Amino acid sequence: NESVRGKIVYLVQSTCNPVNESLMELLVAIDAVKRSSPQEIVCIMPYYGYCRQDRKAAPRQPISARLVADLLTTAGADRVVCSDLHASQIQGFFNVPLDDVSAMPIFYKYLQEKNLDNVVCVSPDHGGVVRTSKLAEKLNAPIAIIDKRRPKPNQAELMAIVGDVKDKNCIIVDDIVDTAGTLCLAANKLHELGAKSVYAVISHAILSKDAVQKIQNSALDELIVTDSIPLAPEKKIDKIKVLELAPLFATIIAALEEGKSFSETLDKFAKEYYK
Repeated sequence: NESVRGKIVYLVQSTCNPVNESLMELLVAIDAVKRSSPQEIVCIMPYYGYCRQDRKAAPRQPISARLVADLLTTAGADRVVCSDLHASQIQGFFNVPLDDVSAMPIFYKYLQEKNLDNVVCVSPDHGGVVRTSKLAEKLNAPIAIIDKRRPKPNQAELMAIVGDVKDKNCIIVDDIVDTAGTLCLAANKLHELGAKSVYAVISHAILSKDAVQKIQNSALDELIVTDSIPLAPEKKIDKIKVLELAPLFATIIAALEEGKSFSETLDKFAKEYYK
């Protein structure tokens, strides 16, 4: 009921399950605000729905991530802020600024408090090496890589693990956990190869189908996720630890309000968490 004329309006909404409902709700909210004469509309989207469909992997497939970008900008969004996009090239789908911020400082702080020694960071596939290397650099740890094949969506075949994991505390690093098939296969394989413990830090917890049951029955010691996707009560188990993204996005909103450099603000935020 308040006027937003001439103001910067922040709409906070993850486009997660039910993804179509939450996306449509966000689009309608953007349109309502746009027609109320704001100075700027900023969409804070901790999780970007349809982010995995960022290219044509087979004939006659849509590029849904691009479609969502077009919908947001057509509705009237002037800026979009996301957390740990599945693919960096999604930024190129937008004609307005899109900022992709990493939750790694929040993960790092939590892991630091565990005082784990003899750590190795594990990438679940070749494409995740860059993401894994960032955490490994902060932890001063080596990396290992899981060589896997994906014959069809949401199905994976684990082929081999490149790197030394025996008697190590393994930390699997990824951006999305959906059915948890790959994650549990990897955790069990690492355990078989002599890993002391297996943790996973994953930004977005979709946890569809029987994912929670798989995690509960796997060799995984703990799955650490963010609250970018709210967990249903039945998915809250002892093995899953949820960390809040609020401090990260509060820092970003403050930087936008004060007209400060994003990179400098995020660097400062990271240093405070990396102490």
